[in-house]
Amino acid sequence: MPNRTRLCAAVAVTTALLTAGPLALSAQAVDAPTAPAVTAAQQSRAEVRVNSFFRDYRQAVLHKGPSTPAQVRARYLAPDLDKRLDAWALQHDADPVFRAQNVPATWATRYEGSGAGHSTVVLTERWSGGAKQEVWFSVRLQDLVINDLKDPAS
Repeated sequence: MPNRTRLCAAVAVTTALLTAGPLALSAQAVDAPTAPAVTAAQQSRAEVRVNSFFRDYRQAVLHKGPSTPAQVRARYLAPDLDKRLDAWALQHDADPVFRAQNVPATWATRYEGSGAGHSTVVLTERWSGGAKQEVWFSVRLQDLVINDLKDPAS
């Protein structure tokens, strides 16, 4: 890729991230290779969307935001995913987004790949005791709706 093209791509990604506000995106997000059908801006938009959802959801669970957890889920998630998360919570007696009974202290996101109009974003949760776990999100690129959330494949 010529230097001018790289510079333009970097400017587009930086602009997308700056207009989204302060976020906890990992450095890997900007440097990750992009699948041919997905632009760097789309890739970043999926990460921004997952990060925004997680931030807003965490704030709601901690009663520090204007919305309830259910309102945040309704705003960001596909309705069928929201129903599946309710079932997961009943089965596991844990928060279905955090995949745990407590709230992670920090998190980071990274782009994992794209195909068929979706991007996969991996969110790594970290707890104050040092434990961490990954949760994999699928984001529909046409409207940035999160339509799947699951544990990583074993």
